[in-house]
Amino acid sequence: MKRCMTVARAALIATVVVGSSAAFITTSVTAGNAAAGAVYYVAPNGSDSAAGTQAAPWASIARAQAAAQPGDTVYVRGGTYVFTRANSACSSQTARVDAITLNKSGSPGNLIRYWAYPGEKPVFDFSHMTDNCRIKGFGITGSHVHLKGLDVRGVPQNNKLNAESWGIWVSGSNNILELIDTHHHMGTGLFISGGGGNLVLNSDSHHNYDPNSSDGPGENADGFGAHYTPAGRPANVFRGCRAWWNADDGYDLISTYSPVTIENSWSWRNGYLPGTTTPSGNGAGFKMGGFGAEYDAGAVKHTVRFSVAFLNKAAGFYANHHPVANDYFNNTSYGNHPDFNMLGINSSGAAVGRGNLRNNIAYTGTLTSNMIGTSSAYNSWDLGVTLTDSQFQSVSTSGWDAPRQTDGSLPTLPHLRPAANSTLIDKGTDIGMPYTGQAPDLGAFEWPGDTPPGQRYEAETAPAVCQGTIDANWAGFSGSGFCNGTNAAGAYAQFTVNPSAAGTASLGIRYANGAGSARAANLIVNGSAVATVSFEPTGAWTTWATKTMTVPLTTGGNTIRVDPTTTAGLPNIDHLDLGPTAG
Repeated sequence: MKRCMTVARAALIATVVVGSSAAFITTSVTAGNAAAGAVYYVAPNGSDSAAGTQAAPWASIARAQAAAQPGDTVYVRGGTYVFTRANSACSSQTARVDAITLNKSGSPGNLIRYWAYPGEKPVFDFSHMTDNCRIKGFGITGSHVHLKGLDVRGVPQNNKLNAESWGIWVSGSNNILELIDTHHHMGTGLFISGGGGNLVLNSDSHHNYDPNSSDGPGENADGFGAHYTPAGRPANVFRGCRAWWNADDGYDLISTYSPVTIENSWSWRNGYLPGTTTPSGNGAGFKMGGFGAEYDAGAVKHTVRFSVAFLNKAAGFYANHHPVANDYFNNTSYGNHPDFNMLGINSSGAAVGRGNLRNNIAYTGTLTSNMIGTSSAYNSWDLGVTLTDSQFQSVSTSGWDAPRQTDGSLPTLPHLRPAANSTLIDKGTDIGMPYTGQAPDLGAFEWPGDTPPGQRYEAETAPAVCQGTIDANWAGFSGSGFCNGTNAAGAYAQFTVNPSAAGTASLGIRYANGAGSARAANLIVNGSAVATVSFEPTGAWTTWATKTMTVPLTTGGNTIRVDPTTTAGLPNIDHLDLGPTAG
């Protein structure tokens, strides 16, 4: 854009309620997780004068939104919903209009859900719209909304006075966009601007191209974008996502003042006319910030980890003149130009290297550039690892767009994963994330011969609900902050987990308790108290410890809640680690 774990390694989902903060982080959300609110239905053959029931569905999302309240679910039946006009008139040729506006908000723990009916695929086709201004397919200004399983396609540009249109524009906060397939737009597939705490989960954005952009063809059609969010908002998160054949960049984080985390995501063949090798826009796989090549003192650190970039026109991972060092952990970059470009900027406006790089792989072509000034260690180029195709199970660049697994997670492919006896195994350093073996492996994937690791859920990660504040004033935490909960009994935090099988699982809650006495809480699993937990003093708020326990889990969604029993509330909660289940 010109203008300016595994997380997927395990099939676990999670929402954890840890005392005073609630972190609801999912790998997938199933229909069985829907709240016990009202249920409505929309179908292509429905009528907005009908009752909104399964037998008499409505025709439009707008009619469903008028009725929906926090905690309600709207099931969208399969078929094609064709749009020809926006829901308001263009005030000028450079104005913005929506085909669908979602402006009604849910509440923490009671999202308004617009979900594809199980087993069906609703398609929202905007390619026939004739509005002569900038068009958004979905304009989401509300918060605590959950979209799932929608195919969004074809938003056009109907004049040459503007930069782009958008498939989905999100300006609200604490929303979930899950299993969204957004594609073939004349602009960016999914764009976050102004909102914080949004989770884009297991979603795809591809084949986007802006032929009528005022900046020139291909200059504003990213896969995913997060821009213009004010300082102090919770992190926006992209997890388990894919971006390919976008004319500009795969992921673009230009000009945002709140942090963004990208994890377990893939980006390939961006920067070309979709489906060709004809150069088009910028072509970075992951463009990690920047402010139009200007120094900005308000810049914040972004994170990309456990992600893959290959065969992009430009850099696989690009700092893009960002003023501060982002975190690049356990990524694999293959055949980009270069694989890692850490071009940053200092307060004098001079070009410098900016980035914290650990456990990454760069293979084939130009590996790195602009590294002077970075913090780079335990990467394939630092360790002198000799890389050949035989180090990997496969180096194929085909099949990455294969269908997702039944839980919505990325397909399991052999491509760019370590082979048995690879020198990539156990060569990394601990970055505070789960791993197996003697040390983390290099790159985005752990060698499958190790026992599958568990999954980490940060208390501050969207769409977490913290009954208190997300703070970063005590050092030693992982992620971008911790939950400083309200000092009150019952000020819980909750996670929902979805293991691949029933059984027992180890659970570790990392916390800091600088008070002089222990803080007690009930551990509640699926509504039943299973233990009492005592969070003993750690000696200082900057000293962190982990409380471990074993919990019984069933198949499907499970809730795990840590509920404080005294007015002292919980300690500061950093994250929860969940191990694999055992029968």
